[in-house]
Amino acid sequence: MQITDVPTPALILDRRVLTRNCVAMAERMRHHNVRLRPHLKTAKSAEIAALATAGQFGGITVSTLAEAHYFVGNGYRDITYAVGIVPAKLDEVAEIQQSGAKITLLTDNLDVVSAASERAEMNNTNFHLLIEIDTGGGRAGLPAESSALIDLGRAIDAAPGLSLEGVLTHAGHSYHCKSETEVRIVAEAERAGITLAARRLRYAGLPCQEISAGSTPTAILGNRFDGVTEMRPGAYVFLDLDQVGIGVCGLEDIAVTVLATVIGHNRQTKRVLIDAGALALSKDLSAGEFLSNVGYGLVCPIDTTRPYAGIYVAETYQEHGLIAASDGEPPYDSFPLGTKLRILPNHACITAAAYSTYHVIDEGVEVTETWGRVNGW
Repeated sequence: MQITDVPTPALILDRRVLTRNCVAMAERMRHHNVRLRPHLKTAKSAEIAALATAGQFGGITVSTLAEAHYFVGNGYRDITYAVGIVPAKLDEVAEIQQSGAKITLLTDNLDVVSAASERAEMNNTNFHLLIEIDTGGGRAGLPAESSALIDLGRAIDAAPGLSLEGVLTHAGHSYHCKSETEVRIVAEAERAGITLAARRLRYAGLPCQEISAGSTPTAILGNRFDGVTEMRPGAYVFLDLDQVGIGVCGLEDIAVTVLATVIGHNRQTKRVLIDAGALALSKDLSAGEFLSNVGYGLVCPIDTTRPYAGIYVAETYQEHGLIAASDGEPPYDSFPLGTKLRILPNHACITAAAYSTYHVIDEGVEVTETWGRVNGW
């Protein structure tokens, strides 16, 4: 099948770029003597997981229990569920573990401990827990210097059916950095904070085997990872305009694009209409923090990911995208009705979430395979 034959909107995945990104991250982590536990919330695909874990120890990260079920079904047995656990989900975790998988859970809340211990006894299982540490993101987690960290560690360690595995952090605020220098500062704060938390637990006589950190910007640009046992980047497999804006990668490193068809010309408003709107592209405008005239994505010809100069998706409705030109009127003659275009996404994780299938290309415009995704929760 050629790309021109693919119904739109559709998700196009360049296997060569994907593989290059996976190899580069694996080599970087190997150079720093840190285990790579890729976060598969971005890819949600067994085929991509195989590339991301090639040559690694085999552990992965997920953000939904649907992903955990899926990846266990595809042979993965060491999984970190990197979203704070609540008691209502523990029976499902126990069910997944019955297949022989180890599902490591996350908490920053003392109230979870007694409930998790009770559920472990009821299900005749053991729950493995990481304590979430806030190293500047402000989303969740305990400060590394908090007295509550030691109290929580002691409670987990003493509770029947629970194992304290270590500490985990995510420098999500790295996505708002405006330069490589800023990312490196955040990366060092991430490293320093998570290793401080680990030292405090160990000084208190508590186990702390895993010291888990990672975001794509800090994994790619961090200067050092001393004391960290594993990194959990996810978006690196695809990359996107947001990462380009931060300075993490170049346009040539973006592996996934949205295929769209020109469905109209509105000369009154100086717009070209496409059939990829808010659901197909997402309404994420994050790249606009760093790049001008990017809107909801940059427009490329069907056979390349080199964008047309000054051409971008300026507006979205549910199923409509409106292409504009930064210097005035779009070149309508270059985009006749029926023309297929590729859109570079602002945030690949959110954009890909709308699709059930990747159309995989190796070079040119031939689709060589289709790969599925696991969506939902």
